[in-house]
Amino acid sequence: MSRIGRLPIAIPAGVDVKIDGSIVTVKGPKGTLSRQFNSNIAIAKEGEILTVSRPNDLQQNRALHGLSRSLLSNMVIGVSQGFSKELEVNGVGYRAAKTGNQLVMNIGYSHQVIMEEADGITVTVPAPNKIVISGVDKQKVGQFAAEVREKRPPEPYLGKGIKYANEVIRRKEGKAGKGK
Repeated sequence: MSRIGRLPIAIPAGVDVKIDGSIVTVKGPKGTLSRQFNSNIAIAKEGEILTVSRPNDLQQNRALHGLSRSLLSNMVIGVSQGFSKELEVNGVGYRAAKTGNQLVMNIGYSHQVIMEEADGITVTVPAPNKIVISGVDKQKVGQFAAEVREKRPPEPYLGKGIKYANEVIRRKEGKAGKGK
């Protein structure tokens, strides 16, 4: 049995879960998420607890069991608490700003890098070197954060670029003969 898949999911107050065959809709204070799951995976709601089970131990069903439970858990957490990723902009003259629904970044290119907010994503810039991306869908938040980071990934010599707040950049030493 899958260690992740057999864990029950507690439904917090204010969250409504509707199961219609293989389509699950989760509605909460932050928004609504809907997803279609594989028809082999059985999702049941008993009171304020969701359980995910599989019919047999075939390889495909075992693989889908834990995945389905994780996706369902992320939907419940997303509509109740939401997800967020924090990015840091490091470098001399590197900064970010929010203009309307656009993220405008000066990150060392001859031009400004402008990115539109995706649907269901909220971007805030509390400081010129901090970007906070939040939303209800964990996959969309992570994908948009990865796309922002991709515009100028951190480099190992000076540490300049856009990195996640909790990311550790392994620094490299410069040329061995420097200083002679």
